[in-house]
Amino acid sequence: MTASVASGTPQNRAPAVGARSLHDFSRISGEVTEPPPAGETYRVRYRNLHDGQGRRWAGTLAIIGANVAFEVLFVVWLLQPSHHPDVDERWWIQAANVFVIGSIALVETMRLVNVFSLSLASVLARDPVPVRPDPELRVAFLTTIVPGSEPIEMVRATLEAARRIRHEGTFDVWLLDEGDDREVRRMCAEIGVRHFSRKGVAAYNEPSGFFTARTKHGNYNAWVHAEGHRYDVFLSVDPDHVPLANYAERMLGYFRDPDVAFVVGPQCYANCDNFVTTAAESQQFPFHSLIQRAANAYGIPMLVGTNNAVRIDALLAVGGLHDSITEDMATGLALHARRNPWTGRRWRSVYTPDVVAVGEGPSSWTDFFSQQLRWSRGTFVILQGIFLKRLRRLSPPRALHYLLITAFYPSMAIGWILGAVNASLYLAFGVSGIVVPPALWLALYVDATAFQLWVYIRNRRYNVSPYEHENSTGLTGMAMSVLSAPIYASSLVATVLRRPATFVVTPKAEAASPDRVVTFARHLRWSAFLAAAIAASFAFGYANLDVLMWPALALVVSVVPMAIWLGGLLRTRGRIASAAELVELVPVIPEPRDEKIGAVA
Repeated sequence: MTASVASGTPQNRAPAVGARSLHDFSRISGEVTEPPPAGETYRVRYRNLHDGQGRRWAGTLAIIGANVAFEVLFVVWLLQPSHHPDVDERWWIQAANVFVIGSIALVETMRLVNVFSLSLASVLARDPVPVRPDPELRVAFLTTIVPGSEPIEMVRATLEAARRIRHEGTFDVWLLDEGDDREVRRMCAEIGVRHFSRKGVAAYNEPSGFFTARTKHGNYNAWVHAEGHRYDVFLSVDPDHVPLANYAERMLGYFRDPDVAFVVGPQCYANCDNFVTTAAESQQFPFHSLIQRAANAYGIPMLVGTNNAVRIDALLAVGGLHDSITEDMATGLALHARRNPWTGRRWRSVYTPDVVAVGEGPSSWTDFFSQQLRWSRGTFVILQGIFLKRLRRLSPPRALHYLLITAFYPSMAIGWILGAVNASLYLAFGVSGIVVPPALWLALYVDATAFQLWVYIRNRRYNVSPYEHENSTGLTGMAMSVLSAPIYASSLVATVLRRPATFVVTPKAEAASPDRVVTFARHLRWSAFLAAAIAASFAFGYANLDVLMWPALALVVSVVPMAIWLGGLLRTRGRIASAAELVELVPVIPEPRDEKIGAVA
């Protein structure tokens, strides 16, 4: 079947707030260009994000250089031998001092890695030059449903939007139904999309592996095995993400390059009518607006499951989507570590900043913490397992990029755990580890942090989210990462202890999980630990303002999420247009085409 063309804006209805800007954000990378003449091999071309900025770009480079240099000097100054405490006759105090010094060195080094990662991404960020898709490309659009966990009406909106996607060649819409539900089948027939279910097929419902039962990757792999031979590429979105009509036009052209294994776009939340979703949307800025764009320099943007396009032959070359809590990251890493058997070159991926689908983010602390726990746990499991094996197969630049992007969760978790342990050692036993003038340390630390914020805020002009306020500094998103540190710490501990980890479908729409006191259990446990350490410092005579700063700040971080909940800041600020409504009302403007390839970075 051939995809239908999107219908115009319904009569007598004004466009929803954000519809026009959503159309603009779906074309961030520029106009679609024509492919090279027949017989000439096409390769993905890129424009540097900073082209034509001149003096402003020079200023950014100066700030980035100063940021990294200052952070390095701060770490070197902090760890110099003259700042070590005097030798203590008590061996256990001496051992504790060594531990504290080592942990401070580790935490500061990981902080330096994050500073370097953001700074490097700021320099390397680039966007692909869109190209007209090959009309002979056979394309399937996929999304899934778990009946009972995901509202049927939500999935209906996604499927109806998918039917409006424009593609000149073969284009079929499929729903992968985990429950083989009668009502779901009826809906598919009504909309005119194809239905697939692996329910009742033993070979597609195994305890583990590529066809693991009740998992997203198992569901997709079953479809690929049964129906994938009919297509060259599949487009996919999570069931709560509604695609725009130009989804295929903005994503498929890059597959003219035979070494492109997959293409990904940014993740955006349309339901920013509450604090949690708004902050969660802002938290994603560094990854989707900078780090993924920087990965274009190496041809290795990370596979993101919310919206993507995947070459089926490439996926089959690595066996399918991999069995992991974060199957997208594991599969992308496997592809980047392999070569294209038909060309002998390494598989590549492309990240486009074009917003081609909009979805729903977590709207409660319960769902947000569940999401962060899953993402961090998936990263830790990969780092603990296949990461080093895959890393050896990557080229040095690709390996460096993966090392930098996977450092975030470990650095946040380790920093939180060691910070709490170090603070308790001093507050209870007087173990200092590092002896520096508190005022000087605080001044330098604040300066280092200010440099980081400067780089962060300066890059906000490259934000790809149509739902954040235009002049937002993004500090809410940064704060959300800090508030999630206890979650990352718990995730790391669970990984080290090899506690079972399972994939949990994040509730969507009306099924969002309510917040309760138990939602904040991890934070409250850390609060109790830190409060006990502070109380011990007064009991044992080690309390003073200098050493109480970190544990007091950590205690505040531990109680803030629950305080926000109790304070009623999650109350809806008034109904906003849903993702489906916004996509439906996006003005139907034909994609302009540029006959030139365009500037190449």
